[in-house]
Amino acid sequence: MIDLLSRSNSKGKLGKFLLIALACGLWADAVYAKAEITSVREVVEQQTKKVSGTVTDESGQPLPGVSVFIKGTQRGITTDFDGNYQIQASQGEMLVFSYVGFVTQEKIVSSTGNELVINISLKEETQQLEQVVVTALGIKRQEKALSYNVQQVKSEELTRVKDANFVNSLNGKVAGVNIQKSSSGVGGQTKVVMRGAKSILGGNNVLYVIDGVPMGENTNRERGDQKFGTPASSEGIADFNSEDIESISVLTGPSAAALYGAAAANGVILINTKKGKEGKMKVNLSSSVEFSNPLILPEFQNTYGTSDLFFSWGDKLDTPSSLDPKKFFNVGTTYNNALNFSVGNKQNQTFVSAASITSEGIVSNNQYRRHNVLIRNTSSFLDDKLELDVSASYVRQFEKNMISFGEYFNPIVGVYLFPRGENFDWMKSFELYDMEKGYNAIQNRIPGDLGKDIQNPYWIMYRNVRPKVRDRYMFSGQLKYNIFKNLNIAGRVRLDNTYSKSEDKRYAGTLGAFAKEKGRYAYSQGTFKQKYADLIMNYNTSFADDFNLVVNAGTSFEDYDNKGKSYRGEIKHIANKFFISNTDASTAVVSDEGGNDRRRNIAVFASAELGWKSALYLTLTGRNDWASQLVNSDEESIFYPSVGVSAVITELLSPETKNKLYPYLGFAKIRASFTEVGSPISVTGITPGTITKKIEGGSIKANDFYPLTAPLKAERTRSFEVGISTKWLKNRLSLDVTAYKSNTYNQLLLAGLPKSSGYQTMYVQAGNVENKGLEVALGYNQEVADFNFGTSLTATANQNKIIRLASGIPNPFDASSPIDIKEMTVGNFYLREGGSIGDIYANNWIKRDKYGLVDISSGTIATEATEPYMLGSVNPDWLLGWQGNLGYKNLSLNFLFKARLGGVVVSKTQQILDYYGVSKASADARDLGYAQLGSFKVNPRAYYNAINALDAYYTYSATNVRLQEVSLTYSFPKQALGKTFSDLSISLIGNNLWMIYNKAPFDPELTSTTGTFGQGYDYFMLPSLRSYGLSVKIGF
Repeated sequence: MIDLLSRSNSKGKLGKFLLIALACGLWADAVYAKAEITSVREVVEQQTKKVSGTVTDESGQPLPGVSVFIKGTQRGITTDFDGNYQIQASQGEMLVFSYVGFVTQEKIVSSTGNELVINISLKEETQQLEQVVVTALGIKRQEKALSYNVQQVKSEELTRVKDANFVNSLNGKVAGVNIQKSSSGVGGQTKVVMRGAKSILGGNNVLYVIDGVPMGENTNRERGDQKFGTPASSEGIADFNSEDIESISVLTGPSAAALYGAAAANGVILINTKKGKEGKMKVNLSSSVEFSNPLILPEFQNTYGTSDLFFSWGDKLDTPSSLDPKKFFNVGTTYNNALNFSVGNKQNQTFVSAASITSEGIVSNNQYRRHNVLIRNTSSFLDDKLELDVSASYVRQFEKNMISFGEYFNPIVGVYLFPRGENFDWMKSFELYDMEKGYNAIQNRIPGDLGKDIQNPYWIMYRNVRPKVRDRYMFSGQLKYNIFKNLNIAGRVRLDNTYSKSEDKRYAGTLGAFAKEKGRYAYSQGTFKQKYADLIMNYNTSFADDFNLVVNAGTSFEDYDNKGKSYRGEIKHIANKFFISNTDASTAVVSDEGGNDRRRNIAVFASAELGWKSALYLTLTGRNDWASQLVNSDEESIFYPSVGVSAVITELLSPETKNKLYPYLGFAKIRASFTEVGSPISVTGITPGTITKKIEGGSIKANDFYPLTAPLKAERTRSFEVGISTKWLKNRLSLDVTAYKSNTYNQLLLAGLPKSSGYQTMYVQAGNVENKGLEVALGYNQEVADFNFGTSLTATANQNKIIRLASGIPNPFDASSPIDIKEMTVGNFYLREGGSIGDIYANNWIKRDKYGLVDISSGTIATEATEPYMLGSVNPDWLLGWQGNLGYKNLSLNFLFKARLGGVVVSKTQQILDYYGVSKASADARDLGYAQLGSFKVNPRAYYNAINALDAYYTYSATNVRLQEVSLTYSFPKQALGKTFSDLSISLIGNNLWMIYNKAPFDPELTSTTGTFGQGYDYFMLPSLRSYGLSVKIGF
């Protein structure tokens, strides 16, 4: 027997445990026989007693389904939904607590009396990946029971190398997710799309769920025009402090999120925040500083001078120009500080945190600041039958001169295009005194304003000022009553109110196209209020020995109220004094454009999971919504179901076979699910009885769309996925593969109408957008003595296809000519049946004569309009992420490489740089004496003047490979810290450090806006940032 146990030790902890359990079984008869001769007196002394308690993980979260049994016997139970258990045991017996993914614990029943409370906190098994996940409604479930793909991200993955918008820290770490950072810099918006764009006019960004409660969307993600750009700003999810987050569950498919309703069709990011823990006070302090500079800039020339006042097609300079656009940018700084403490006893626990971020951008006078305060308290009453969880938080955010892209009010345009024969240092004295007016009212202009109303870049930064302040108050509460050990009912409420105000101050001296003589002032304010409440019943039972049933049923209420008003007017009295009473009321404009959006939704939902022998699972869900967007329509009520099955192959094997396979294959599961998710239309106020008109300039603005004539229905997404999850080599190696296909029907489209109708457009419902793809996640972890190594690889492929747009739609103005939409233009994209959401087209080319030759006899090259032709799609073929960590004793290195393969992007910036003669390419052509156009050698200026209008010449592969994230950390040994500190670590950190491969003249992962139709085009976007710095974390 000793030899047997010795051999089992080499096969790992689980193998040893199984052999011990087998040995216990072999000894059972001997133990029983020995008990037969035990004296009656000894038996009486070992009286049985009731042992009860709660089993939690290290964060204090209850663990349902934990196996609790008396060692050496067949007596055992499992914990209920709240981790509670109750069992009869005798003094001296050993309780065993076993749960998948956690280290098994044993506890001796030793106290006297008839009742005993034993609470257990299970530690995670280091050689196993997460097998307990947080799913819809915030319920923890065993991963093996799930019929869909869920990926877990721990808090340290978000805080190791921090980002002001923590969502960016998920980039490359989960499969099935395409994350793109906006070009607006620190604190800016992030575009997150799971499994491809599904809706043409609706939103495609994911749903964020905070502690089980969906967060309302209050972000303008639409793209402006190339001249004025998009008013850059932050977003609601960026308000959260990453140090307050315990873990994140990423639900990439609608099957995983069906219970959350319509918004879940695009996938869900579940955010579980921290709460207080039982024990003495624990204080954590983290502080970091990061420095940033541009990662990629266009290549410029400094050898050819000025021509035609503001072009740089002049003669070669005797002395190269000293202008270096790279020197225009500052070294950006970001200071991130966070403090939190946790304290509590068995009945009451408290968590309090405070954090701040202060950032100065790479462009002068660009600032971002955020301050967070959070307090959360959890408590239990009535012998733990009643549980209360309340939290309150406040966020104040300030941003100034956040820039995204565009020509006007963008300082980098004047820097990039500045004539190379002129002295750029002269621009730094951007403001001159007007002797006649008696105040600073003259802008030191760029020569000839470049022919494009371009202002002095320093004037834009300091005299076209756009500050914005936002205050956000959040309150949530949950009350749960445990009716029985396997039945509870819980109610939740959440209030989320945001108040924002922004200003646009244009000083006297601003170009007349943008402000009058004494300046211009614009002011806007907005409020966004979310109310949410739900009531959920949870039931868990076992029957017929081998079956387990979990049922959830509930109802929810959501109310979103978004209001906004704006005012703009010219300064009338005192120049450069920016308040409403100082403006000219006769020409001022008051508008509620973009405001007064009210939505409400009431729902009932239920789910049931039937398990057999912890091996086979069947899951059914259903939800019915009543959405305000569909009021007075033919489908006011939306029902959508889901069904899923999973089979744990390894649980169907005999114990002997499992034991033999464990060193090689420890876990194998196959799963499949089908879901239909209904989504109300993305536009409010178009159903009968709800149409309203906007007010602008004090007058009612007429609607330009024709009222609906056909029955309105919900947009629906039907999704099917299959997958396999496996763990090998004593659970050190894991492989998860998921294949999926989804189709989104009843798309809301805009059809053009003839002018004679009196309207511009009409809403129609049709269309079918298909997405199908593959998600792969591979991981390996190994520990050997003082050395540990871990690596993971994620791979994502998605194919997007427009199956159908619209055909045969009744025309209310001409019954004989139904409305057919085979192609349409939205933003930068040209949508065609058979194409994809993301296809880029061009419609002009170099003009040729009847023989197909280019006519260059006049010294110029003509272009002409053509039928639209496809340049490519912005959608990638593959997204790859490779993450690794190496550790030796107290030193650890973590890194993340990320790759995007396939897709194309277009650089309008490079087009204009070539046209103005400031690009390196234009200088190289002049050095050579010609530009190559097919087989012809042509004049460089004529060549670049011609192709300036041709996007095809400025279309680049979006393939890129980069070193995304690096951290080198030293954790001080516990014995070196004494009694004052419990933890201390120092890290060197870096983000977006090295672009290994890239053919585009800008970062292809950057996007000017986070809406559906904004990516892939660079029009003077701010460059992406490379950052590096130092981080310190201290625990008391």
